[in-house]
Amino acid sequence: MSEKPEEIREEEINNEDTIHRIRLKRHLWPDEEELLSLQNKIKNLRVIMIVLCACALVLGWLLGSVLPAPSLSYMRQGISTVKKMDSNKKIESVMDIMETDWYFGKDIEGLDERLETQALKAITNNEEDPHTDYLSKEEIDSFVQSINRNFTGIGVEFISNDGINIVQKVFKNSPAEKAGVLAGDIINKVDGVSMEGSDAEQVKAVVQGDEGTSVTIEFLRDGKPVTLDIVRGKISATTFAKIMDSNIGYLELYQFGDGTPEEAKAYLDEFRDKGIHKLIIDLRDNGGGYLDVLCKIAGYFVPEKSVVVKQEYRDGTIVDSKSTASPYENYDEIVILVNENTASASEIFTLTMKELRDDVTVVGKKTYGKGTVQITRTFDDGSALKYTTSRWLSPSGVSINGTGIEPDEEVNLHEVLTMPYTDMEEGDSYTVDSVSEYVRTAQLAMDYLGYASDRKDGYFSAATEQALKNFQQDKGLEVTGVLDEGTYKTLISNVVLEHSTNEAHDPQLQRAKELLND
Repeated sequence: MSEKPEEIREEEINNEDTIHRIRLKRHLWPDEEELLSLQNKIKNLRVIMIVLCACALVLGWLLGSVLPAPSLSYMRQGISTVKKMDSNKKIESVMDIMETDWYFGKDIEGLDERLETQALKAITNNEEDPHTDYLSKEEIDSFVQSINRNFTGIGVEFISNDGINIVQKVFKNSPAEKAGVLAGDIINKVDGVSMEGSDAEQVKAVVQGDEGTSVTIEFLRDGKPVTLDIVRGKISATTFAKIMDSNIGYLELYQFGDGTPEEAKAYLDEFRDKGIHKLIIDLRDNGGGYLDVLCKIAGYFVPEKSVVVKQEYRDGTIVDSKSTASPYENYDEIVILVNENTASASEIFTLTMKELRDDVTVVGKKTYGKGTVQITRTFDDGSALKYTTSRWLSPSGVSINGTGIEPDEEVNLHEVLTMPYTDMEEGDSYTVDSVSEYVRTAQLAMDYLGYASDRKDGYFSAATEQALKNFQQDKGLEVTGVLDEGTYKTLISNVVLEHSTNEAHDPQLQRAKELLND
């Protein structure tokens, strides 16, 4: 290749009087011309890209502002239905569709949160385990409150019957006990306002209140008014106890909640101080509670540091949990009452007592059969996952999951106490020769209350009519012999009242007392 010539510079050329400037052009070789052409093409391409970007921005603004997105949803859906979704991202894909394309989503406030909650509940809903669940903040708060039975009030349990509100239980160390409230007192007035005719929820609304505030309640005791000023306080009502027949302690555990050990201890201390050696522990309708609480309650009755329960985990590991309290030595005979709603921690307690003591008798009905252990893990928004971590075994290795505990003595309650009640429609009535489930319920209720009829199958006989007339007369109702809504509600109300206040109508409790008095 030949050498390139020297660069030709722009020079001045003098021609006598005039000076002319001649621009000298540099000669380009072929490879230089090709490079320059390529540079020009790149420059033009950049200009085109800038213009296209500007057009895209303008078009996006027009589609988003001038033409709302919903107006193009059919186009978007048409395109998306052609494309298959990623099977590894099913949850994300379904959530996206429900949030953006689901028609009814436009009418739902807080759609994202609702869909998330539904998804989490579906994930935890398994037929193998009904006890694992995702709980919202409100649900977890309610769950914890149901175990601990915490509230602010005066510390009584009362029953409402035809607008008459009767104190059934006064909890130990409660404001009500300190003020002198007694079981059987009728709540007549609250802060000067008559409670006659008010139902339980109406009375509860005015009796409960903020901690430290005072409420004045007029009770009727033996027909005479007794007015008491009571300062409301925090109440933990998981336990109730009393002395029966002068020599039997009765301890009812509603749940195994945070406050249960101290509540139970206060009653057990009293029993020991009064020389009680026989005890009924009522676990009917006790749905369980916390494992650490169970270990402490069991510790009151079994040898110190005994194995209360074994937990078997997913990998086969077995961990023992031991009693954590000192035992009371004053009991030489114990009866435990159970029913079909006795579950979880209360079942563990029952089996532990049976295996570690030789003076325990179980009376009632076969228990629920919940043999698994759950823990709760909370999220920072207050919601939580309650899930099964293990199954539990008794100290000897027995599992009752799905089978329950058979009592030593099976004792049935009256059928009217175990059946669901359906409200009768206003205006409905039944007379002789009618056939109805309402008639059958009424017949069972009258039988329980001592108004005998010749049948309990729902056929309205002449004897049923006479029994109904006797009941109506005794309760101050119009004596018609007709089963109407008013008479039906009065029957059910009296069944509840009788069961709650008359121990003679509790055959399971009566059998427990017989065993301890033999």
